Amino acid sequence: MQQKKNISVLLGAAFLMATSAIGPGFLTQTTHFTQALAASFGFVILMSIIIDIGAQMNIWRIMAVAEKRAQDIANEVLPGLGYFLAALIVAGGLAFNIGNIAGAGLGINVLFGISPEMGALLSGIVAIAIFIVREAGKMMDRFAQLMGFVMIALTLYVMFTAKPPIGEAVVKTFVPDTIDVLAIVTLVGGTVGGYITFAGGHRLLDAGIKGKEALPEVTRSSISGIGIASIMRIFLFLAALGIVAQGLTLDPSNPPASVFKLAAGNIGYKIFGVVMWAASITSVVGAAYTSVSFIRTFHPILEKYHKWIIIGFIAISTLVFVLVGRPVKILILVGSLNGLILPISLGVMLVAAYRTKIVGDYKHPLWMTIFGVIIVIAMAYMGVYSLIDGIPKLFE
Repeated sequence: MQQKKNISVLLGAAFLMATSAIGPGFLTQTTHFTQALAASFGFVILMSIIIDIGAQMNIWRIMAVAEKRAQDIANEVLPGLGYFLAALIVAGGLAFNIGNIAGAGLGINVLFGISPEMGALLSGIVAIAIFIVREAGKMMDRFAQLMGFVMIALTLYVMFTAKPPIGEAVVKTFVPDTIDVLAIVTLVGGTVGGYITFAGGHRLLDAGIKGKEALPEVTRSSISGIGIASIMRIFLFLAALGIVAQGLTLDPSNPPASVFKLAAGNIGYKIFGVVMWAASITSVVGAAYTSVSFIRTFHPILEKYHKWIIIGFIAISTLVFVLVGRPVKILILVGSLNGLILPISLGVMLVAAYRTKIVGDYKHPLWMTIFGVIIVIAMAYMGVYSLIDGIPKLFE
């Protein structure tokens, strides 16, 4: 019975992380870069998968061994660093949740023709309902799994109707015409950036899956999360490639919607509505849960009422979108800051892996440390670049 419960939680954590990654931005980025790079985008996906696995395996393993959440580990590495990391995560989570709610509203609009604002309001109520039930953790796991399967199955159908040149995609994945570094960084940021990589890791800690004895399970779950997100990314890439290869042009105002519509007509457009809603609503749930998990250990009152704080987080995101719309300048600034979260959090974890007061007698594999350090340096460089690029846009 315990083993069955563990498998359910491990799968739930993997899907929570993956569906947190698969949001409106994920759909738009994938189709946009496919149009720009065609079959060579396969190489970008391959590189980002390798980096994603390196980052996530390191972070989840070290949290499991330390048996603490990321912010508490960061505070032990350097007092105050955990509060700084939590502030970045919460600000990023709130800003991106406004975008996620907007995406959910758009999905409902496509399906039923009601306004995106009303769609967002209804979606916010659905997300809140998940946390009102007594077994919220279990409900969240099941919801993430169901929505994940729905998104992947529908995108697979659209991929087949688009008839992509799979042979060319396979060749260009290993021998690309062009290498777009910014696309790689964008994809990594969208899969394990900001709060996303911690969604599943914190879920495992909440469910009591931690300690050295749990490492094989934790590692499998972390790789599964990247695998699920990557399968969705590959199916969507091939669907978009099929459309681009036919010489058809994607609508720049909504590239993913035009992929689904051009591939499967009006049915395809309705499928896009379902996928957009599922992608957005699971990201709303993941962002709210993970953002609050970063502050709940700071005070007993926050721990006691964390479920209500999550509900408040979703309500605020929803009301901001309904009343104000998407605050573009805030989203640009927080998006730029988001690029810095992964190198900071992964860097902190790698330092913590060598502090015996945090991890005891655990020995972190050298190859994982080297892999992690390379990712930290590369993502820090790109994060600073995106910040320098992002701030001037606010004053244009």
